[in-house]
Amino acid sequence: MAFKLPELPYSYDALEPHIDARTMEIHHGKHHNGYTTKLNSAIEGTDLDGKSIESILGDLNAVPDNIRTAVRNNGGGFYNHKLFWQLMKGDGGGAPTHDVGTAITDTFGSYDEFKAKFKAAGTGQFGSGWGWLIVNGNTGKLEITSTANQDNPISQGHKPILGVDVWEHAYYLHYQNRRGDYLDHFFEVINWDFVNELYTA
Repeated sequence: MAFKLPELPYSYDALEPHIDARTMEIHHGKHHNGYTTKLNSAIEGTDLDGKSIESILGDLNAVPDNIRTAVRNNGGGFYNHKLFWQLMKGDGGGAPTHDVGTAITDTFGSYDEFKAKFKAAGTGQFGSGWGWLIVNGNTGKLEITSTANQDNPISQGHKPILGVDVWEHAYYLHYQNRRGDYLDHFFEVINWDFVNELYTA
């Protein structure tokens, strides 16, 4: 069964003024749609057809050599964006008060310290990629990390619970080269309810 481009859980302009409607329209309708189409093309007629994206990304070594790069790139792009849309909402932001908020404070010392380290991961990612808050699959502890291109912590055995897209297409129309400003505004739209669901699942 082919993967489908998920609908946004809000309107294109719901995240303004932090993320503009035109960027969201292009990001979702063009970029995410492109990853979805290319993923389906890569796995059509293979044993991967019908598997969940999580199971595919969790065992990339099992993907046939001739399509592994396409599945890694486009499968990652499909999953990362599917998660990304849900991690934001128009009335989001603020310090989390859930279980994940307690874990963030315990791990990083304070929410402000978490924000500084998460922003550093996003700004420090050279070129295209993602900044992540993960649950380490070996220790069960929270960690901040980053990945290049459309790589994903799932492929490394970890659970992503918060991710921010730092590809230029995610912010360039509004912020140009000011990735740090974009990340500052990302904190204003985080859907902490959903992050907590992922953390406690």
